[in-house]
Amino acid sequence: MKTRKKIIALFLVAIILTAIAACTANEPEGSQPETTEPIENGPETELPATVIDRDREGNPITLPETIARVISIGPSNTEILTALGFADRIVATDTFSDNIDGIDPAIAILDMMAIDGEQILYLQPDVVFITGITRQGTDDPFRLVDDEGICIIFIPSSTSIEGIKEDIRFIAAVMGAEPGGEELIEGMDAAIDEVRQIGETITERRTVYFEITPAPWMVSFGAGTFLNEMLEIIGAENIFADEEGWISVADEVMLMANPDVILTSVNFIDDPIGEIISRPGWGGITAVQNGDIFIIDTDASNRPNHNIVIALREMARAIYPDAF
Repeated sequence: MKTRKKIIALFLVAIILTAIAACTANEPEGSQPETTEPIENGPETELPATVIDRDREGNPITLPETIARVISIGPSNTEILTALGFADRIVATDTFSDNIDGIDPAIAILDMMAIDGEQILYLQPDVVFITGITRQGTDDPFRLVDDEGICIIFIPSSTSIEGIKEDIRFIAAVMGAEPGGEELIEGMDAAIDEVRQIGETITERRTVYFEITPAPWMVSFGAGTFLNEMLEIIGAENIFADEEGWISVADEVMLMANPDVILTSVNFIDDPIGEIISRPGWGGITAVQNGDIFIIDTDASNRPNHNIVIALREMARAIYPDAF
């Protein structure tokens, strides 16, 4: 368990580093995360009517005539594919996607931080969906796969809600499931609009600090991120709204900002709330004094896909329990 927590911590740090480069809500106890019923699809997907000649990163691609075998590397991509009803076509995924509902536990599990091109070739996929996190450093681990004519599709981590919607539309179009993609987006929009309508009625906006990684390397976010957009939708004020992208946090800045609420998505230490409370000097922060510190679902808040609305509702209920 400790080893897996360390891996998760490293993975979150890697995600943040990738997002920086790209940029240059509590459930009641015993409740289950909200899920989207997958859409039923046929045994294979034919080439979509819409011409798709580039991936989300802008790289030229050539889609195969049919898509029956899919490798999905990156949990955000995997959650979109499973929600669209394609879990049964995924022949391999990564270590952070292996517990996603619908994924066959018997399929191959790949190390997304050390991709084995020969293993991918052995699995004979029609397409491979890739998150940008896999290409840290100068080497391209997918060159061997690309040279063999397998379609490699990069989906960089989107930093905005609109970008997330476009990712869903793109993946749905690749798989020939455009109606399913629009259904996912409509569900997102309905949940966001519901929260926004209440958020617009908030007259006394509470200030919020949202922690992604804990001390001693505290990381939060400013403008230009979908999490900041979510705080705005709720009617709250991010204490780092005047910053841009993912940012490191210093103790003295926190003490000066004195947020009303602290949210954390940290799940790789045993007691993230207790760790925050125990920090030297933090006892004078309003959120700590009032006990307004809340854990937000890690996956729903960190993975840029349709499930961010789960985190949105959790955040709303934590910040304004009376309104939501």
